[in-house]
Amino acid sequence: MPEFSDGADVTHEAKRELRVARLAHRRSLTAARRAEAAARVQAELISLVRRLDPARVTAYVPVGSEPGGADLPDVLRAALAPGAELLLPVLREDLDLDWAVYTGPGSLWAAGRGVREPLGPRLGSTAVATAGLVVVPALAVDRRGFRLGRGGGSYDRALARVPAGTPTVALLHDGELVEAVPGEPHDRPVHAVITPAGGLVKVWDGPLPLDEPGSDDAPLALG
Repeated sequence: MPEFSDGADVTHEAKRELRVARLAHRRSLTAARRAEAAARVQAELISLVRRLDPARVTAYVPVGSEPGGADLPDVLRAALAPGAELLLPVLREDLDLDWAVYTGPGSLWAAGRGVREPLGPRLGSTAVATAGLVVVPALAVDRRGFRLGRGGGSYDRALARVPAGTPTVALLHDGELVEAVPGEPHDRPVHAVITPAGGLVKVWDGPLPLDEPGSDDAPLALG
């Protein structure tokens, strides 16, 4: 038996411990605090959507204490220009993500464990590549843009299909933008995060599609 654990095992354990800590923190948030955080995150995201004016956005339906609130799809859909589409994920048996258009609360069904998914025609796993803005969940994100998910790898696969110039944004609670998330080769960074207190924060030195029009190379300030 080797004296030391394999590097991958160490990373997995570090991720597991961080995941447990982040989930415990979220469970400790009061309903009032979650609602206030959701309102602030939604306002910042609406501002970004209206500035980018994308023809298609991919997002998700927050569950429980996830940032953004359960009404996030309706808020996002209302912020889109006429004719623009909001796609929501459908979890496949292999834990990859398919996508379908969100047309309103009646187009969701309870898929189990509190998760709601769209009922419309499936557009395929590559539909995420056609979005002008990709909004993803995360338990934590670090200053390099690496995110901690729930462990299934669904969004790492989805983000691998997103073109380099497409803005990718994770929604967080305060305190979830951290100095470092344990990384693995398959992990995919996001461009920015939105937190209730910090607003929109750029975290990855890739292309700068989140900059204000006409600002050229001026990045968003870290905060």
